[in-house]
Amino acid sequence: MDIALRNTVKKQLLWVALVSISMFFASMLSAFIVEKGDVDNWKNFILPNYFVISTGIIILSSLLLFFIKSTLKKGKSIFGLVFMVLILGLLFSFFQIKGWEQLTSQGIYLTGIGSNVAGSFLYILTLTHLLHLVGGLVGLCISTIKSKQNLYSINNYLGLELTSIYWHFLTILWIILFTFLKFY
Repeated sequence: MDIALRNTVKKQLLWVALVSISMFFASMLSAFIVEKGDVDNWKNFILPNYFVISTGIIILSSLLLFFIKSTLKKGKSIFGLVFMVLILGLLFSFFQIKGWEQLTSQGIYLTGIGSNVAGSFLYILTLTHLLHLVGGLVGLCISTIKSKQNLYSINNYLGLELTSIYWHFLTILWIILFTFLKFY
């Protein structure tokens, strides 16, 4: 199999994975809507401020990735950009955990005494997003190491491109989840 075909197959497999992940979250949001209709079993909560901060962080990290290709075209190092995206990804994760701490201080738990369907949905949606984000962080770690070693060029950056597509997807997914949880 030639390199161009192999690269095309890798991109297509990523898109299949992204569609699968989208279907999972669509089903979870659908269940969220149905359960919210049961007002006797639904306890409203205030979405943590840390989630607002993490939203800004992940948007910024995704925006930085748009500069990668143009930086490679200029023949400059992309290490600083990729490293910054990795740091922002870690900060996003940190603020998600801080948000969960804020939820527990409101008495919102995943399960157990005092738990509620609304809180359980919130934790499941944000936790599964964070678990998917771990995959993106692994990709960013690998991309950071390879960019430090100057292994990427304008003719050879498929790994970074796949990581970027996945990261942009996670950003869009988070914006949808955040908007849904905040305003629905």
